[in-house]
Amino acid sequence: MSNPTAAMLVIGDEILSGRTRDSNTNYLAKALTDVGIDLKEARVVSDDQPAIVAAVKALSDAYDHVFTSGGIGPTHDDITADAIGAAFGAHVGVRDDARALLQAHYDRAGTTLNEARLRMARIPDGAALIDNPVSTAPGFTIKNVNVMAGVPSVFEAMVASVISKLAHGAPLLSENWRIMRGEGDVAAPLAQIAADHPDLSLGSYPFQKDGAYGTNIVIRGTDQARVSAAMAQLQALFPA
Repeated sequence: MSNPTAAMLVIGDEILSGRTRDSNTNYLAKALTDVGIDLKEARVVSDDQPAIVAAVKALSDAYDHVFTSGGIGPTHDDITADAIGAAFGAHVGVRDDARALLQAHYDRAGTTLNEARLRMARIPDGAALIDNPVSTAPGFTIKNVNVMAGVPSVFEAMVASVISKLAHGAPLLSENWRIMRGEGDVAAPLAQIAADHPDLSLGSYPFQKDGAYGTNIVIRGTDQARVSAAMAQLQALFPA
């Protein structure tokens, strides 16, 4: 049985302009790897509704799960909720349960739930709320798309809430071997090992240290015995 698949959609002009560094994709990749959900694709799109709609439709059709980050805040450029609604033909409006969460949060803080903040309670019809233990404003899940905040601390908390409810697969295992030879020297033997173990992923990552070339080989798979067998084959060819 193959693992469930997933895609990440990062939304925001600030990512594409270089103003903000995306750490959410890296976090999601690690979290999904740990539970056996294979992240197969990641995209970044601008704060443009047609672009978001097109990406959501394509990724939702192609993968079991889609995770988005960004664009569900209180400002005019936070258009993700409307774009997701448009992608699935769902009306978007202020939800009573989301409003209640925000009202309680701002009452505790002694702050007014104004029109701008109320935008964060706008949820597509039929969506389920995603808990936000950090700043209260919820994300939401509609069909197989999980819509979450861009702020890393909030995104990470929402990811934990979502993936705890998903069916898990076999976690990806990996072993690493450091060879003080350049990629040109290891390429042919590595290709043979890959051919001998088609169920595994073999990655080659070159480096240079003190003027010498080396290659880190990472072997990945879901079966520890298979990973270890391939590693033993590699180590026999390139002993320490």
